[in-house]
Amino acid sequence: MEILFVSHKYPPATGGMEKQSHELINGMLAHATVHKIVYTGEESYYRFFRRLNDRILKKIHSHPNISVVHFNDGLIASMSLWHTGYNHLTRIVTVHGLDVVFPSKIYQRFILPRFNRYDHIIAVSHATADAIIHRGVTAHKVSVIANGIDHHLSTLPTAENWDTIRQKYGLPIDKKILVALGRPVKRKGFSWFIREVLPLLPEDIFLVLAGPFEMAASKREKWLEKLPRRWRNLYMLFMGYPSDQPELRRLLFHPAFTNRTKHVGKLPLADLKVLLCHADAFVMPNIQVEGDMEGFGLVCLEAASCGTIVLAANLEGINDAILHGKNGIQVQHHDAEAWRKTVVETLTDKSHAECRNVFRAFTLQHFSWEKMVRDYAVLFRKLSGNAD
Repeated sequence: MEILFVSHKYPPATGGMEKQSHELINGMLAHATVHKIVYTGEESYYRFFRRLNDRILKKIHSHPNISVVHFNDGLIASMSLWHTGYNHLTRIVTVHGLDVVFPSKIYQRFILPRFNRYDHIIAVSHATADAIIHRGVTAHKVSVIANGIDHHLSTLPTAENWDTIRQKYGLPIDKKILVALGRPVKRKGFSWFIREVLPLLPEDIFLVLAGPFEMAASKREKWLEKLPRRWRNLYMLFMGYPSDQPELRRLLFHPAFTNRTKHVGKLPLADLKVLLCHADAFVMPNIQVEGDMEGFGLVCLEAASCGTIVLAANLEGINDAILHGKNGIQVQHHDAEAWRKTVVETLTDKSHAECRNVFRAFTLQHFSWEKMVRDYAVLFRKLSGNAD
């Protein structure tokens, strides 16, 4: 079996989709002959997409045994709907969430239903699968294959490492630590949690936020503020822009919260691993945002694999990542009192340490990049007629 992977989300850019694309393409080398056309930032997006049809045809002509062409997200699949010259091959698309619910009338009405032209759609979660079926894609053309995680994160650091990290980032030594991780987009619920939940929690609980963050407004952020709200929101969604950053920044500097929370920015992997391993709990307080969705919830799994108790909103694709009572605890989304109760009960539960080990073991047993790649390989063989 020979496969051509096509992706505009790929390293050196960083993010969940880039990670998934990289792991899929490189992991598939153990199962098939792999070819790829990926965006590496050496040219403009415009040039990459404009020349994509020709590049695919050239790759196919150079390697006539290619039987599968895989597009790694809905955007690049949308652009490729009008390609010509390779409709005879098996064409498969992976969708992640936002690329299904993106709030454009043209996209929703005229583009997504045309995904039926592809041979198959792989969704990263059941929520994503339901969303694209609801929008007109034939159900029998849709399968669910969950993302994986890096198992090397599971090697636990020592208490000495934790003392070093506390000192390095100025974290209090006399408080219980909650951690939230990710880009500050509105659906993550970071500012909502600080504003609505943190004041309800005991004073000895401290929230640490980690991930990309700008402490001062950038020129682009100031420029975006001048756009009409509708166009600003579409741009932020399309580009993955940190839409919650201004509100989050305001709260972090508010006198009511300066002693309750801190943003430590994007951490080196080694430091992040120590933080996740030794935090008292990890929170993912997602809220519903029109035109956006959490396709999976990879950071939940990363935290669980480090042995942290994960408390996650029972929303969208997170439900495929965190299974209640097995590798974490689900909390009613957008319910401040439910979050207060769950956080307090979790941090005072005497079986806390035992749960960490059980949840970690379940996560490592059921989620891995290797498993994800194997599932893709089996499906590719079946759809292309290369089944063993």
